Order: sequence, then C-alpha cells, then structure tokens
Amino acid sequence: TRRYWSHDKVAILDAQDNISSCLCNLGRHDEALVLRREVYTRRVATLGVSNETTISNGFNLSISLNEVGLQEEARTLVRDQLLPAARRSL
Repeated sequence: TRRYWSHDKVAILDAQDNISSCLCNLGRHDEALVLRREVYTRRVATLGVSNETTISNGFNLSISLNEVGLQEEARTLVRDQLLPAARRSL
C-alpha cells in the first residue's frame, strides 16, 4: 500500500513520472513500466485522454513497453489511443 502526504494528485503524478524516467535511465525498465502504466492510467482518469500531459505520459509508456519487448502493445497504444487523442486536441 502506498501512502501519500500531499493532497495534490497532479503533483504526485508529476513526481511519479519523474521517478519512472529515472528508473528508465538506470536501465530498470521493468520497474519503470509498472510505474508508467499507473501514471498513464491515473492521468487518463484525472485529466482525460486528450490532455497534453496525458498524451506525453502515454508516449512514455509506449517507450517503456518497447524497451521490455512488448512492441505490439506499444504499437496498439500509440495507434488506437494516443494518435487519435493527439489529433482531437489540435
């Protein structure tokens, strides 16, 4: 169980996104993937799928999926969710 002291959900997601980037840079791709899935899911729930930050987190997730060998899942995420959301937000 994770505990948070802050009540600012966006700040928590920002911090978790930064941690996932650090994990990626350290080569800890499996751990980064778990955190990036959580961050993306919570961004969609709080900010919506067409939000610029949500889309950016989604592309980060696709990179992590690719890093651990889940290329088809990464492709599906980009093709079916991220590109349509990006087009709608233009």
